[in-house]
Amino acid sequence: MFARIRAISSYLPAQIEQNDGLVEARFMKKIGVKSRHVVTAETAGDLALEAAEKLFAEYGLDRHATDFILLCTQHPDYQMPHTAAQIQDRLGLSKGVGSLDIGLGCSGYVYGLAVAKGLIEAGLVRNVLFLTSSVYSKYINTADKSARPLFGDGATATWLDGGDTEGLKAFVFGSDGSRYDKLIIPVGGSKYPPRDNPEVFTTDDNHNTRSNYEVFMDGMAITYFTLREIPKLVDNVLASAQITRADLDYCIFHQANKFMMTYLRDKANLNDVPFHNDIETTGNIVSGSVPLAIEQVVKAHGAAGLQRVMLAGFGVGLSWAGCIADLSAIGNLT
Repeated sequence: MFARIRAISSYLPAQIEQNDGLVEARFMKKIGVKSRHVVTAETAGDLALEAAEKLFAEYGLDRHATDFILLCTQHPDYQMPHTAAQIQDRLGLSKGVGSLDIGLGCSGYVYGLAVAKGLIEAGLVRNVLFLTSSVYSKYINTADKSARPLFGDGATATWLDGGDTEGLKAFVFGSDGSRYDKLIIPVGGSKYPPRDNPEVFTTDDNHNTRSNYEVFMDGMAITYFTLREIPKLVDNVLASAQITRADLDYCIFHQANKFMMTYLRDKANLNDVPFHNDIETTGNIVSGSVPLAIEQVVKAHGAAGLQRVMLAGFGVGLSWAGCIADLSAIGNLT
């Protein structure tokens, strides 16, 4: 039995934040983000729940067939317990359902697919509900114009089960923990707990204000990391799958920003491969960017021709991952 993706949905909060007025028009054109959905009072768990409910409704799935819930988020509703367990209860599922949070960011969807693949192909479960959820807006200062215009909030839901053909293969992973501080919330974890570290606000040379409880991103370091590591990742995934660029039906990568994706496509020699690059009205929704893009590509082109799709995620950690996915079974639930 092989794991495969059978259904995918997304949920974006109702409130929309425009980038005009926040950044100059030339910068907005460069990053490719005009507006983003942001939460009001909603939590990551709330968004994930909405995405799951939408998935069940859109595809006519029986929620009670769920054997395991995976939730990829960096923003759990509580420091403890894990949020996936609460979603089990909120969805009205059996207490026999397993649950697990994955604390990853932009590479998290591909990592999560690997976990789901392992659970299914080891024969431990039949059906996995894999959720992603991000509420970065809660952790980015409104006066931080380097990060605020890039990130949106949102959640996705993916249904995986077992089939006769290999739906996910050629996984390649990478980590560079020496660069952990290039995208970080410095205070709030066990290293610098809240009770011992008061909130302190600083303003950098570019007039971006943030506190030690909010996201700091070294944009140039992240860009250099991506352009250094991801072309090699592309080569390694292709080698693992024993295919060439000409065999690919599509490339769906983490949607960081338009400029980076355009440059990366060229540097990775993927200009002749269909390549998704569109976050104009969503922004970067972190671990949800790859599944959101999958949903958009499937709606635009259909799933039947998407048999060899390269997926790749990269970012906070620093971490990265890629694989080849057969998406042709999406929506075919008979």
